[in-house]
Amino acid sequence: MTTETTAEQAQQELLEEFELFDNWMDRYQYIIDLGKQLPTFPEDWKTDERKIQGCQSNVWMHHRREGERLHFQAISDAAIVSGLIAVLMRIYNDRRPEDIRATSPHFLKDLGLDKHLSPTRSNGLNAMLERIYRVAEQEAASA
Repeated sequence: MTTETTAEQAQQELLEEFELFDNWMDRYQYIIDLGKQLPTFPEDWKTDERKIQGCQSNVWMHHRREGERLHFQAISDAAIVSGLIAVLMRIYNDRRPEDIRATSPHFLKDLGLDKHLSPTRSNGLNAMLERIYRVAEQEAASA
């Protein structure tokens, strides 16, 4: 029997991983390294309707429903933003819409991202979160 993690458990695991780093330079490097592991994002998916508004760098997000779960894929042209996407994917990707909607992004405050990201990066991160929650809301309503 496989035990499946919830979005909340994924958030906790992420927080534990970040506790291993002594300083923010190491944390930033880890975030960038996570971004380098994102799956390839097809060029033909880089369309206006997939582009996230509110991000200083270019960010595209694609989603599809797979059974009861939502699968997200995203990419940015900025290394740190790709890393933030990877963090969001760890928490919210391949989850049920109700799990996404029930999981508040407390990791932002718990990790200190709310204090260590520039205002423009924070705005972009919030815009990505809003897209994920809006998709989950729409998919839950249409289910």
